[in-house]
Order: sequence, then structure tokens, then C-alpha cells
Amino acid sequence: MISVSNISKTFKLYRKPSDRLKELVLRSCCHKDFQAVNDVSFEVREGETLGIVGENGAGKSTILKLLTGILIPDTGAVNISGKITGLLELGTGFNSEFSGIDNIIHNATYLGLSRREIDERLDKIIAFTELNDFISEPIKTYSSGMVMRLAFSVAIHADPKAFVVDEALSVGDAYFQQKCMKKIREFKENGGSIVFVSHDLNAVKVLCDRAILLDQGRVVDNADPEKIINQYNFLIARKSRGDEIRYQDKNPASGYGNRKVVIDNVSLVDENDTVSEIFICGRPFKIAIRLVGRERVDNLTLGILIRDRFGQDMYGTNSYHLKKQISIQQEETIVITYSFEELNIGPGKYSVTVATHAGSTHVDECFHWMDKGIAFEVVSGGGHVFSGLVRLIPDIHID
Repeated sequence: MISVSNISKTFKLYRKPSDRLKELVLRSCCHKDFQAVNDVSFEVREGETLGIVGENGAGKSTILKLLTGILIPDTGAVNISGKITGLLELGTGFNSEFSGIDNIIHNATYLGLSRREIDERLDKIIAFTELNDFISEPIKTYSSGMVMRLAFSVAIHADPKAFVVDEALSVGDAYFQQKCMKKIREFKENGGSIVFVSHDLNAVKVLCDRAILLDQGRVVDNADPEKIINQYNFLIARKSRGDEIRYQDKNPASGYGNRKVVIDNVSLVDENDTVSEIFICGRPFKIAIRLVGRERVDNLTLGILIRDRFGQDMYGTNSYHLKKQISIQQEETIVITYSFEELNIGPGKYSVTVATHAGSTHVDECFHWMDKGIAFEVVSGGGHVFSGLVRLIPDIHID
């Protein structure tokens, strides 16, 4: 279990290195204080994964360094019931001149393993890396993905009670990332606590039980991952232009935005032009969206995003990328329809998020973003049987 109580961390920023000496000799202040973490509290129970989401500079990596003891908080306390390991900056604790095996031994020693424990686990650690003959080469010859393999393998085999993962995992190839994710799930199932930091929002949705949103070192909210990611999108939109944007969580359908163009209604239409909530896989499908202009907008963009029941993004596009020009007058009402000849997604429950904005993304200027504007279900149509999320139509040729 991880318990963090009211931790804060401030760094001194100097314009040039000589200011440090000047401050020491002249006893005058030559720095600015930067508060990277400000009064942050949270808990991660056994077998739970907590995601940390926020912009660059929000304090995510600083919190991980405070958890792992690399940094000491100025105020507050960090309590961890057992050993904590993980991946922070790539190559932390490694010596580039040493071989992979030597670095395994040294890094495992830093993590508190005895030489006997290291010898017992060395073969497993090496096998997991799949570095083969490279394991005896200096790691200065390694690619960043190879270094990540080595670092992850050592950390996960050190029998930690808590594990932290930063963006370092993203440098690995897709195969090894999947292997790491499988190992992380096993660790969680065995009661391990995990803190996961990533800009991959889908990974946060899939892996995490809860998430916190950080902004300028403070916790904005602590909730389920989908709510946090929706708030993160809102935060990005608000900061991009300084618009007055209102987030109303009590009524998620109201969404947020400056309301220049309002999403008045979203309906789903089947192949018989009937409004429905249940659709057959592989059949025609339409999303009809009624918009009301509160102001005249000549560069209107309308976007859609289909998500599955776990909140993962399945498909998204907008009129800007489809090169469709849309304009709307003040007090005018228009209906825009996205038509699909075939609804080629697997049976299951989904939702549609809709947004009106300027430019290619809602970051430029968000008029109205409506999370989960409408929900629907896809059922099997009696065609070819398949599993998964995407309906593909294969041909089979036998020679």
C-alpha cells in the first residue's frame, strides 16, 4: 500500500550557473522558487493501479521521484508498506561502460537484493529481457528500447510491493510493451500497488482503477479514469485559448465549451432511417447531430468519437479532416449527419462523444464538447463469425 500525505516539493531555479556561487558568497537571493508539487495527497491500495495524468511540467515525474526516494519532500510524508521499484528516466542507475549482466547485478543491489538473491534470479531476468548475446555487451551499445528491457526486467524481478511506471515504457517495441503490460497485470493480481504515469490516455483507461489529474503541482481531481481524462481534455481546451469554459460534472451531457455553437441533440439512425439504440454489425449506421448557433461561426468543425464500454477510443474524425466546410449563423439550427455504409465494429456497448470547435482539434477553440452524447449497442448480424473489436472481411485463397 502507498500512502501520500500533503507532500510538497520546491526547486530553486537559477538563470545561469554562476548565480549559485553569487548567492552563496553575497548572501543574496539569485534564484526563483518553482513549486513542482503542492500539497498532494492520495492512497493506492494493494492490488490497485493509480494513473497520474497531466500536462508536461504538472509534477508527475517529481511525484514518482518522491515515491521512490530519489527526492525528499519539503513537507508531508510518503509511506510505503514494502519495497518500491519501477521505471523512471531511462537508464537511471546504469553505467554505460558496464555490460548488461554487470548492470543487472549493480542495479539489483541498489534495489536491496542480496548477492544470493541476485544469483537465484539472474537467469530469469536475462531470459525476460530477450537480449540474447547483447547481454554481455556494454550498454553504451544498446538502443533505448534495449535499455528499457533491461531496466524493466530488473525492477519487476526485485519482488517489490509497489511499482511505478513513467513514460520510459513507451520507448520499447510493441511486442515487448505487451509483454511488460502482461507482467504488470500479473503483479497487480498478486496484490501489488502500481502508480502509472503516461500520456497514452487509452492505456490509463485500460490499466488503472483510479486516476488523479495534476495541474501546476496540485491535484485537480481524484476519480475514475474516464472522468479524469474527460477533465484533462477540458483543461487542455481551457488553457489553449484562455476561453471561459465551464465543466459541469453533475450533468455530463452538458459538457463544456464557450457555447458559441451548441450541440442541441444527437440521434442514431439505422438502415431503415429509424432512430434506434441497437444496431446490427456490418449494416448502415448514421449519427445525426443538431446544432444551434449562438454566434456566427464561419470555420465550424464538428467531430465525433466512438468509445467502447471501457472508454477506449475506437474511432474519431471531424469535418476539418474530411475537408467539409461548415458555417452557421446566430440563432440558426442545422443538422449534420455522419453516414457509414457498414458499422464494422464488434458486438458490444459503445458511446458517441461529439464536439464543435474551430480548426483541426478542440484545443484551438472549443465551442461545445459533449462526452457520451449518446449510447448504443451493436449486435451480431448473422454474418461470418469473428471475435474482437473490428469487423474485417477476409478472403481465403488455397494454393
